[in-house]
Parts: sequence; structure tokens; C-alpha cells
Amino acid sequence: MYDIVIVGAGPAGLTAALYARRAEKSVLVIEKMTFGGQITHSPRVENYPGFKVMSGTEFADKLVEQVLEQGAEIELDTVTGIDGTPGEYKVVCEGATYDAKSVIIATGSHHRMLGLPKETDFTGEGVQYCAVCDGAFYRDKSVAVVGGGNTALQEAIMLSDICADVTIVQNLDFLTGETKLQNDIKEKGNIKVILSSTVDAILGDTEFKGIRINTNGELSDLFVDGVFVAIGQVPENEPFRDVTTLNEYGYIVAGETCVPEGAKEGIFVAGDCRTKTIRQVTTASADGAIAALSACRFVDSIK
Repeated sequence: MYDIVIVGAGPAGLTAALYARRAEKSVLVIEKMTFGGQITHSPRVENYPGFKVMSGTEFADKLVEQVLEQGAEIELDTVTGIDGTPGEYKVVCEGATYDAKSVIIATGSHHRMLGLPKETDFTGEGVQYCAVCDGAFYRDKSVAVVGGGNTALQEAIMLSDICADVTIVQNLDFLTGETKLQNDIKEKGNIKVILSSTVDAILGDTEFKGIRINTNGELSDLFVDGVFVAIGQVPENEPFRDVTTLNEYGYIVAGETCVPEGAKEGIFVAGDCRTKTIRQVTTASADGAIAALSACRFVDSIK
């Protein structure tokens, strides 16, 4: 029986493990894919306090090392559900079942990809998914933004302040972002909008060169230094549908307290998998600390 089982080993889950171990709770972290989460795809992290620059992989490695030194256990497995009652939960995985007094769900979310050949090869090297994280690397260069919703428009506006020019590629014949954002786009002299268009291919063999655009069946090549894909994120919360409340996009409904709506006592959520307006590594870590301290208080209350 662990005091706390944490599902997910991204910044939220690992920070939760760190705080829980420092409170002398027994901790198991279960991760199904990559230790560190989405941050490992970023070649340069320059917006984490205390570090001028580091790679996402370096950041993740240091965090994992720190958590293991504190005495947390880590297992590679896929969680399929949570059963049981407060103080006596069973975290069911494909390979085993683990007993826990409290559970923190920190499964994160991943950026929805275009699904094109070479996309993965050029991720972090021309294909990006976060202008806040990586926009500075394209200062005075030409970039494209794929998408027409609020996130895409916000990223295009931000990029227009540092890049030479920005091209928005939207699959619909209109932008879906807020009217104010659309007006802001119109006022920018270096933003171009291409509607009714999709990205059919990523150009370049060993180096990113641009994207191929399909506009109502007519193909054209757009040579840019980078493309920012902003077509939404995909949370990984399906296994927890029975123990939490998911919104229409699949995110666990929870506020800054990291207590999910409709959940039993002792279940908490942290990081990008919950409903929130800002998804950054710093906010994920903050959630991890909040969820861990709440879980520790719950464990202490049932002893």
C-alpha cells in the first residue's frame, strides 16, 4: 500500500512526487511513455526560473534524478482505471495493480499533430507546437501558423512582434478565434491569412524548408523557417472518466485547488490534463506541488 500513487511522470507528476517524498510519504509514479512529458520535445528551455537555458531532455533527466534520490519509486506501465474507496484505492494497470491511499492524476496532454510524414523528424527543428516556448528562436525569420482558433491567433500575434512575417493557414473559409483577436490580426502589417487550405506535406530532406499548402485542390509551396502547429491538444484522461468529470474536450474539470469535480476524496489532478487557461511547465509544476500537499493532508487525516 503506497501513500500516494501518481499517474504520469511529466513536470506535474514528478513535482508532486518530490513534494510528497519530502513529506515522508511513500510514493509510486507510473508512466506509460516518456519521463518528463512533452517538455522533452523542446530543444531549448529558456523560461524556467533559475536556468538560463537547457534542453527539455536535460530538464526532465534532472527532475527524474532528483525524485529518485528522494526515494520515490517509478514504474513503466499503462494505467487503465482507478477502483476502490478513499484510502483504499486500486490503480489498475496493464501489467499490475497497485494499492494507494491517495491518487494524483497527472497524465498531461499532447499537442494534436498534423499527421504528416517528416513531422516527427523535424519536431523541434522547424516544426513547433508552442510559440511561447520556442518563438524566440525565430526572431527576424519567416514562420507559418497552422490553425484558426484562439490559440493559433494568439500565437500569430505574438510571433508577429518578433518575426519578419507570419502566415496563418486555416482549413476553414473563416477564422474561428475571437473577434478581437481577428481584428488584432488585421491590424498587423506582417500577418497574412490563407483560408480554405490544409498542409499536405512538410518540405525538406535533412533540414526543414517549409510546407506544401493545398488550397481547394491547388498546391503551392510556402518556404518558411518554421511552422507552429496550433490545432488543439489531446488530453489522456479516458481511463479516469468514471472517477472524475471530463469536459467536452476530455479535460478533467478542476480549479486551482486541483480537486476534480465529482471525484471521491483522496483523488487529485495536476498539470495539463485539467481545465486551465495556461499550460506551461511552470504551471504544471505548481499544480504538482498543490496536489501533493493536498494528498499528504488527506493521507494524514486517515491515519
